[in-house]
Amino acid sequence: MRVLLTGASGFIGRHCLRPLHEAGYEVHAVSSREVARPAGEARWHRADLLEPGVGADLVAAVRPTHLLHFAWYAVPGRYPSAPENLRWSAATGELLAAFAGTGGERAVFAGTCFEYDFSYGYCTEDLTPATPGTFYGVCKNATREIVAGFARQFGLSTAWGRIFHLFGPYEAPGRLVPAVTRALLAGKEAPCSHGQQVRDFLHVQDVADAFVALLGSTAQGTVNISSGEPLALRDLIQLLATHVGRPDLIKLGVLPPRPDDPPVLFANTRKLREVVGWKPRLTLDEGLRQTVEWWRSAGWA
Repeated sequence: MRVLLTGASGFIGRHCLRPLHEAGYEVHAVSSREVARPAGEARWHRADLLEPGVGADLVAAVRPTHLLHFAWYAVPGRYPSAPENLRWSAATGELLAAFAGTGGERAVFAGTCFEYDFSYGYCTEDLTPATPGTFYGVCKNATREIVAGFARQFGLSTAWGRIFHLFGPYEAPGRLVPAVTRALLAGKEAPCSHGQQVRDFLHVQDVADAFVALLGSTAQGTVNISSGEPLALRDLIQLLATHVGRPDLIKLGVLPPRPDDPPVLFANTRKLREVVGWKPRLTLDEGLRQTVEWWRSAGWA
């Protein structure tokens, strides 16, 4: 089994290297930039998949049996409306066609909860409407439909993992968990919104493990990648503060909630558990503890 892993230096992709290697894949990792290369886990390829023909040339050279595709535009705060989303949709289609053309057997792609209609709150793959409210969600969902249509037309085995809320080492510093953690470790106040929003969270290593399990399964179509265990953000924040030992620095209600922030958003994970046969290894509490320790070791204490 030879897998082409795109976005291999990204937040989720880097955590897929070890489980893919342990699952017996010959891993070909793709990044658009030079990165540290762990020995024994992967063969690295530097490639800009947005350049016409690059994805096809890479697939022709590697001839993978499996494809695990994470590469996409993901700059925090900018990705929801960035025009790059359209370019990544086109690049994904090119990569898929090349993969099928060289005899590829199984392809799994990274989707997003942003594809769902947020007004429903509790999201189930085959019931909740896919009516995205952002350009990012529109492009991801359109790409999902292209992948599904291509798979039906050409008999290719594919799955689409819709990612919900995640956290862990190497997360972008401005996002909720690292922003609160870094402030507390530095002995600074952590201003937050009221924290009544309900979400579900999954450690990034569990997210990566779930995708590797999905790649190795026979599951088809959309699969939610999430813990499926809802909690209020204020409870998550308090858990972080407990692990740092500075609950006195949490300032709930100081920041206004975003106007487009849904009050409830979490996933039905029955398909992930029963069809893929996967469940998280880490509890939320253990995952947060490990994440705090990672940031502490990174010099934020």
